[in-house]
Amino acid sequence: MKAQLHELVLEAIHALQTQGSLPADLVVPSFVIERTRSREHGDFACNAAMLLAKHARAKPRELAEKLVTALPASELLVKVEIAGPGFINLFLAADASQAQVRRILEQGASYGRNALGAGRTVGVEFVSANPTGPLHVGHGRGAAIGDCLSRLLEASGWNVKREFYYNDAGVQIANLGISVQARARGLAPGDAGWPEDGYRGDYIADVAKAYLAGDSVTVEGHTVTGAKDVEDLDAIRAFAVASLRREQDLDLKAFGVAFDVYFLESSLYADGKVEETVRELVAHGHTYEEGGALWLKTTDFGDDKDRVMRKSDGTYTYFVPDVAYHLSKWQRGYEKAITELGSDHHGSLARVKAGLQALDCGIPKGYPDYVLHQMVTVMRGGEEVKISKRAGSYVTLRDLIDEVGRDATRYFLISRKGDSQLVFDIDLARSQTNDNPVYYIQYAHARVCSVLRQAGEKGFTFDQHNGLKQLARLDNEHEQALLTELSRYPEVVEAAATNLEPHLLAVWLRELANAFHTYYNSHQFLVDDKDLRDARLALVVATRQVLRNGLDLLGLGAPESM
Repeated sequence: MKAQLHELVLEAIHALQTQGSLPADLVVPSFVIERTRSREHGDFACNAAMLLAKHARAKPRELAEKLVTALPASELLVKVEIAGPGFINLFLAADASQAQVRRILEQGASYGRNALGAGRTVGVEFVSANPTGPLHVGHGRGAAIGDCLSRLLEASGWNVKREFYYNDAGVQIANLGISVQARARGLAPGDAGWPEDGYRGDYIADVAKAYLAGDSVTVEGHTVTGAKDVEDLDAIRAFAVASLRREQDLDLKAFGVAFDVYFLESSLYADGKVEETVRELVAHGHTYEEGGALWLKTTDFGDDKDRVMRKSDGTYTYFVPDVAYHLSKWQRGYEKAITELGSDHHGSLARVKAGLQALDCGIPKGYPDYVLHQMVTVMRGGEEVKISKRAGSYVTLRDLIDEVGRDATRYFLISRKGDSQLVFDIDLARSQTNDNPVYYIQYAHARVCSVLRQAGEKGFTFDQHNGLKQLARLDNEHEQALLTELSRYPEVVEAAATNLEPHLLAVWLRELANAFHTYYNSHQFLVDDKDLRDARLALVVATRQVLRNGLDLLGLGAPESM
């Protein structure tokens, strides 16, 4: 709808250019068509006159009057008004909203999708947890955000590659190995000789037991078998990493998340990519040596100070492999890259972008896009839940899935903008009440299915063709409110994908469910009047389709009964 209205206004602008009211060589500014806050001011408002007035050497309101006069005749509009300093308020004809029902039923599962991505490739990196323990609730939030973003981008015409970056090198992996070794030797947290930075959860004991038993673990087609040798730290470390990678994979599978690419940090060193990246940075003249260290002149690219790349002891700082990694994304054909991270990683973002620009290899400025999420506080019975026995010091993603189910976990973790802190109320997520948003949304879908079952039980046959011919009967306020929400769905999908904000869809689905439940509670659908019954059933079937489409983009089920 917005696209059609945008085209009408654009035609009016071109008409004024032909008449000489606007310069013929004018580059038309990016005016917007926005939904109004109150239907008293129309269904949509346009700011074109405000942006064009200077070029026309006219007052905005005067130009608005000319634009309104130049608007092509359209069955979409019943009235156009000018408001305030020059806003153009557009009132839709009733049948323009009703036509959404026909469009939804014709397009089915494709309704709401768009082609903005034009088949270009985007890499979405998310979760990317160290393989040192079970996934915690923060990883779960990242998984929900990243997976929903991937679904939204696919719905917007992008070729999406989901990527998991394994930090399988460094101090944490070393700590994992010595922790499992300590358990294999019979030590427990608190015992004399327990590693100072050792991992304390029960899962460490499980890994040690499996290693000593000679169990085998297969990850991505590669099998690692426990060597049973308590002194072979390399074998212990390899077995522990494989075991925890498998556990994380199983947790993600239970969460409905899968990846196309698993990228190992260690491969950047093994393949010489880190050294190669450093050589390129030096060659392009954006580095210097000082105090025995190699520095990157990140201030050339907007950073507040230059950053050390290679320390005096010859080791690299942690942002250097990140630069090499994101360079690999560009080299692998990712025209757009999105990295979803916890907000505690924000400190390295500017220097990674600076490093990519310093390579001077055609990477667009601003590459990659970062989506950050804040921490999650888990509550039960009004008190914060902090500890999982298996993990030892944090609530795991599996804890939440086992407590409230996959769908509720996904919805609650996606329901707020990522950069805001989130309170996960287990009691609310478990409840089967209208206060539980995911229950409320899924119940709307189940209610439509129930209506259709009741129709069959009463001997009514839904004639969709007749219903589409009778859409003019959908004229009460609740039907109009529901039609308006249905027409918003493509806009919400586009906005959520473009702004990288999947919570917009989660919030809107609740608004759609509310419009449907209000309609359901106010009117009978299975009336004796066949034409009215078919029209109303066409509307509720269209609502079911859009609910199903939206739930699918969030990775949620659409139950037929509850």
